[in-house]
Amino acid sequence: MPSDLALDTKVTPVPGSSGHYTTHLPDAWSWNLPSGGVLMTVALRAIEDAIGDATFRPVSATSLFCTPVPAGPLEVRVEILRRGNAAVQARAALRAEASPGTDLEVSATFARERPGIDLIDTSPPRVPDPEQAPPIVEPRRSTPGRTEYPFLDNFDSRLGLGHVWWEPGWSAGPARYARWMRYKIPQRLPDGTLDPFAIPPIADLMPPALRQKLGPDGPPFHAPSLDLTVHFLDPTTSEWQLVSVWARRARMGHATAEVEVWGADGKLTAYATQTMFLRKPTR
Repeated sequence: MPSDLALDTKVTPVPGSSGHYTTHLPDAWSWNLPSGGVLMTVALRAIEDAIGDATFRPVSATSLFCTPVPAGPLEVRVEILRRGNAAVQARAALRAEASPGTDLEVSATFARERPGIDLIDTSPPRVPDPEQAPPIVEPRRSTPGRTEYPFLDNFDSRLGLGHVWWEPGWSAGPARYARWMRYKIPQRLPDGTLDPFAIPPIADLMPPALRQKLGPDGPPFHAPSLDLTVHFLDPTTSEWQLVSVWARRARMGHATAEVEVWGADGKLTAYATQTMFLRKPTR
């Protein structure tokens, strides 16, 4: 059964402790551990509540992933760094209940809409529409009481560009990969637009672009995140989002990549960048 991101990442203020929040993140948003993008969403919800003014919308945010975070009880502490008429900047430190220090830190800017220059100098890649694109069903193992990678159960996913990693017989090419993603439980604001806090979980899906350059017989790897930066751009009413990734460089045990997120309505929903560790799988 899919899980509801909005409910699962909702935070609760701690009475009498300003800027202090708690939540309980279920295992439904895990790979082996919870998605870094989902943890980022938890922290952003705490920042939004601390700002306390719905006219401020997220503009950009950067997460530093310091320590792996298990599913379960979490706490977030928010500090407002600057509050102006046009923008608010804040920092949030997230940790697991049993952790001795900060496991993840998010710095974010929220701003009000203002009149000004309106331009765009990029376009979406040419890919099949989501209705014509082939479904992506990743192979997974099951153990008693748990299915591997429950994160995937929350989405419909379809291949836009590139090859799936588990199929043999294709040739290496550019380090570009695109997939359509749709939350099985829609994530919408009251005005019908996509909740911007639904973006970090799908932006945090960049490693498959590396596989395109390595080919199906290239070395296996895991790619845990070191950081993730998301710029929240155009609001969209589209359920389907195209996550289009380009991995520019990998060397010395880490890699960098970027992603554009496009709505099926042609809106540029977000732009993101990420640095990843590259490690040999342990199994």
